[in-house]
Amino acid sequence: MSVEAFDQVKLKAYYGTILSSTADLKTSACCTPGEGLSGTVREALSQINDEVLARFYGCGSPIPPALEGQKVLDLGCGAGRDAFVASRLVGSAGRVIGVDMTPEQIDVARRNVTSQMARFGYARPNVEFRLGYIENLRALDIADASVDVVISNCVLNLSPDKRAVFSEIARVLKPGGELYFADVFSGRRVPGKFHTDAMLHGECLAGAMYREDFRRLMSDVGFADFRTVQSRRIALNSPEVEKMVGMIDFYSDTVRAFKLDLEDRCEDYGQIAIYSGTVPDWPHYFDLDDHHRFLTGKPMLVCGNTAAMVQDTRFRQHFVVHGDRSTHFGLFDCKPAAPGAGGASASGGACC
Repeated sequence: MSVEAFDQVKLKAYYGTILSSTADLKTSACCTPGEGLSGTVREALSQINDEVLARFYGCGSPIPPALEGQKVLDLGCGAGRDAFVASRLVGSAGRVIGVDMTPEQIDVARRNVTSQMARFGYARPNVEFRLGYIENLRALDIADASVDVVISNCVLNLSPDKRAVFSEIARVLKPGGELYFADVFSGRRVPGKFHTDAMLHGECLAGAMYREDFRRLMSDVGFADFRTVQSRRIALNSPEVEKMVGMIDFYSDTVRAFKLDLEDRCEDYGQIAIYSGTVPDWPHYFDLDDHHRFLTGKPMLVCGNTAAMVQDTRFRQHFVVHGDRSTHFGLFDCKPAAPGAGGASASGGACC
């Protein structure tokens, strides 16, 4: 049996039969902290059925704002918590597709559709769940350039073929569409001897992506400039697991990337972006990532890539961008947040 087949068989068993609720998890890697959730997301979560919540194993809060009317794809949807939250946020005019390889999880999601739609007040379902593999979305009839937003919560690390997953994401996203996901990353490569350990895989550690390998992969599949939105160090909270992999530093990161023609460096074209304060839950400022906080009404000098992210995506209605790329002024001083900063700069300056 190949490593890939081993991974999928063991993971199906881990998430299908070994874990019956979040209480069965061995570490805190697949646990979502409550802080950072918007009011809209919290309100939607309060309407999610208990059975769905009990089978949730995420590691972050990958529900971006401004989803009204969008088509959202949830990769590794499990029992459907995030997919149902997204279905509430996209509204009756939007649509959500959840994909997971575990039959037991998909069964939970499907049998909750009718009652969830009733709680949301929708006359007909706007969410569906498909059983299959995130490495091959074409087999699930998800067409090229057909999705506005792809989300995922602590699942992409589980894939034995991450290049296939991110290539599929790039294929199905519409131009200007967004990948917004939370996952486990590592500060060094996880040794190969751990790759076939079912428990370490199921706890989202063995398949954690080394940050530099992730950067290279994203560049290869067409995401030249992705942004970290949030990051926190993971406390394993398990002597057994710490004894095995305690030499590795693990992080829960929330990442966003847009399907845009971006440059691999931040270039200065003298462009200015002004946020209107109209994104739901963001009246006073908008955090694009961990080092770009736009204060409402305040003109802000931005690099060409950042200008494209707010001008050529669904956020265009919430920003005014002055300038184009006709004059180039060299590299833009667009530094990432300091390690461990955890959130956008409180100063309100872009690229600071």
